[in-house]
Amino acid sequence: MNIVDYDLYVTLVHHPIKNKDGEIVTTAVTNMDVHDIARLSATFGFKAYYVVTPITEQKALVKRIIEHWKGTYGRLRNNNRSAALNFVEISSSLEDVVSDIENKTGKKVKIIATSAKKSAHTISISDFANKELNKNNAYLLMFGTGWGLAETVMGNADYVFEPLSYGTGYNHLSVRSAVSIIMDRLYNAIGRVL
Repeated sequence: MNIVDYDLYVTLVHHPIKNKDGEIVTTAVTNMDVHDIARLSATFGFKAYYVVTPITEQKALVKRIIEHWKGTYGRLRNNNRSAALNFVEISSSLEDVVSDIENKTGKKVKIIATSAKKSAHTISISDFANKELNKNNAYLLMFGTGWGLAETVMGNADYVFEPLSYGTGYNHLSVRSAVSIIMDRLYNAIGRVL
């Protein structure tokens, strides 16, 4: 099997997110996250990348980034980036993302959360690929910003991937780095499924 044989989607959530003090906040969208995760989505065969923010101005920023790179100047300057931004969708909430995927695929969406913190209910990427992944469902791989996804979001996930850990005691990667590592591991795990 190959990763493109499955209905896999990714989202970067900007609300509801925890801040340093555990309060629920909305984080700012960054230019680098928009186009870098779009490029990762295209590279690893995800169907779409959703940027989730309820703030109108932040949605407008994402739209401007997309329009810049898909416009004449952006296409001529960097056509690869332009092509990758075809994968970007803008949404106000996770509920809207799930609804959109279900409408596109006609399948139930299973949500996979990620976290830098250990949880009692985690699954390895390998076990997920070998035991859980199937063509009957669509899957939404969810990443948070700030200090992580709100507990309400984590509690609604069907799966939580184990945190990335390298034995150093330090696992505070940028979200773009975490997305690339997890997508690569998932891509390779699916490729090993018989």
